[in-house]
Amino acid sequence: MNVHPVIVATFLEFSRTAVSMCAAGLMALVIGLVAARTALARAPALDQIVALSNLCFAVPLAVFGAEHLSAAAFIQNGVPSYMPWRLFWTYLVGVALIAASLSIAAKIGVRWSGLLFGIMMFLFVALIHIPGALAKPHERIPLTIVFREMSFAGGGLALAGTALGGLRGRGRVLITVGRVLIAITAIFFAIEHFLHPLGLPGVPLEKQMPAWLPARPLIDYVTGAFLLLGGASILLNRKVRMVATYLGSWILLEVVVIYGPVLIFALLDPSTAVKVEGINYFADTLLFAGAILALAGAMAPVTDAPEGKSHPLPSYFDPASVATSASNLSRSAREK
Repeated sequence: MNVHPVIVATFLEFSRTAVSMCAAGLMALVIGLVAARTALARAPALDQIVALSNLCFAVPLAVFGAEHLSAAAFIQNGVPSYMPWRLFWTYLVGVALIAASLSIAAKIGVRWSGLLFGIMMFLFVALIHIPGALAKPHERIPLTIVFREMSFAGGGLALAGTALGGLRGRGRVLITVGRVLIAITAIFFAIEHFLHPLGLPGVPLEKQMPAWLPARPLIDYVTGAFLLLGGASILLNRKVRMVATYLGSWILLEVVVIYGPVLIFALLDPSTAVKVEGINYFADTLLFAGAILALAGAMAPVTDAPEGKSHPLPSYFDPASVATSASNLSRSAREK
């Protein structure tokens, strides 16, 4: 008879954190799939992954927003001590993350949600993460978090720049800043993968790859090589769309193949802390993949489709997508 209260208490504790985070992520997933259905149906195979950029970006934001709302008493400890009303700021950030997630998933008002999210990440870096890294100069994780948040800001700016007209419109500066931030982060993460070849790939934090994974160092070395080459190419502005598509696809594959099982095992653990940690690692790496894919989408040719309207993406392997202006003129003459 004494078992039931323990079970109920465990479920209620679980539902305050992990359940709310998972539910918010699933909500953003459904909205994102509905909004991307036309682009997914029309895009060639490789570009279908780019069409998932908003979804990959929105799901983690919903997860983190729900965490801020359901575990505010704990998360408020991360707010700088000199700021008043720390609990208020925790709730405000949670609401802002959920709102940004809904906007990006539905592809409505992304010019504002992407921009404001990017600004918020810059504020976090300046007010929280850089001081934290300077306070612990001999630890790698605080500095890794600085670059991680910068890449998230870069992804938000890339999304906003795309909504503002892309490279030939008002979004050019935002996309350029996003490109540089993502490139620098990729290069830094590559170095971390070479130095710590047993950590979970993608976003190199503390957690190690599970022992059941074969060739664990090889996975990190390959990921590090992709990040280094991809980051250098993106930084030099060479074949950015193609490189970002392949790099984002690789990170997304690791999210599914590696972080998916890690998440499942974490959710089966009786500890709420382990559950939340597993969800956070999954969402972190998914957001990194989403930022890279958002950059790939920002490099697409400019179209006249309004924000929120889906349009077919150009294929890398479709000859029509690389037709020159001369060939287009010749085709027009033949049609006449």
